[in-house]
Amino acid sequence: MARRKAKSGRISVFKGREAKLNRTIFHILALKGPLTIYEVYKEVKALRHLKHTKYTNVNRRVRALESSNYLERTGTRETQAGFKATLYQLSTRGYLALMLNQINIETILQKADKTAILNLLAALSSAR
Repeated sequence: MARRKAKSGRISVFKGREAKLNRTIFHILALKGPLTIYEVYKEVKALRHLKHTKYTNVNRRVRALESSNYLERTGTRETQAGFKATLYQLSTRGYLALMLNQINIETILQKADKTAILNLLAALSSAR
């Protein structure tokens, strides 16, 4: 009988083909604050491992992350050409996904005290 692949603890937004670009967009917006898609694209292009990324891919990823509520629109900014460009920032869901992606559950279980564990259990049980 074939063994099934164990369910991993990774978040779906950080899996698959788009994972590297999604993670990069999250980090850029977390560090820089609200940016337009073009500004995110310029930051992505500045990274050595993503220097060949096309604008259309960044545009598509930002819009997909917005539709899945990881990013949110915060306003507009006038560009040099005189157009209005939408500003995007991480939503609370995006910050939580970024935080959960960096946390090691084993470390939490070893270092958390009893009240922190009880609060975490309460939060997780109410989310079901």
